[in-house]
Amino acid sequence: MNSWNANLYDDKQHFVSNFGKELIELLNPQAGEKILDLGCGTGDLANDIFQFGSEIVGVDSSQEMIQQARSKYPFISFLIQDGETFITHDKYDAVFSNAAIHWMKQTSKVVENISHAIKPGGRFVAEFGGKYNVETIIKGISSVLYGEFGIDASSRNPWYFPSVGEYTTVLEEHGFKVRYAQYYDRPTLLVDQEKGLNHWLDSFATDFFVGFNEEQQLHLYRLINEKIKPQLFHQGSWVADYKRIRIIAEK
Repeated sequence: MNSWNANLYDDKQHFVSNFGKELIELLNPQAGEKILDLGCGTGDLANDIFQFGSEIVGVDSSQEMIQQARSKYPFISFLIQDGETFITHDKYDAVFSNAAIHWMKQTSKVVENISHAIKPGGRFVAEFGGKYNVETIIKGISSVLYGEFGIDASSRNPWYFPSVGEYTTVLEEHGFKVRYAQYYDRPTLLVDQEKGLNHWLDSFATDFFVGFNEEQQLHLYRLINEKIKPQLFHQGSWVADYKRIRIIAEK
């Protein structure tokens, strides 16, 4: 499981929450609605939803993220729960999820849990990585790990990046009506210019580097940087090759 540094996430990866603000517009939260934020991270979007007068509960599998969220927004309920195993006896008007679903590989189980949490007529609004998301980065990691240590990176890949067809099929199998589905390119600027890719790897790709000491890891980072820089380094900054899916589905 990815090792999260909540401070690094807030400091260097704030684009995650910034892009998520557009998703809140699709959610259209109403005062008095009960909403679950699945994969809430450090709580910024849960707080934005709270400002609409909604009753918001945030859940995340990372203890570090939840601790940070509770510290920042003590007036919101945050719980440590995994999307693949969570059970709630409460029923919600909506489940909202930004940049989290692609960390949950047991897709059918996650959708089943989401369906169980939503009231009849309620909605599921989500954005997550779609097919070919960060493909250049993944290919760079894979090439370097295999070339240096003979490691098959696919065995360490923590992500599930479906096509629209794959994911909407699962939703429909669990009784959802898909009202909106969009797949789009979203080139994403990484902060700190030259160090941007390293910060990204530190935040999101730690599963690939389990078992390496700091010196080895920095060596691998350097090789990965060199390998994919021609594709992703533009005008002095790293731009990650994000592909996203947005979904609105009704139970």
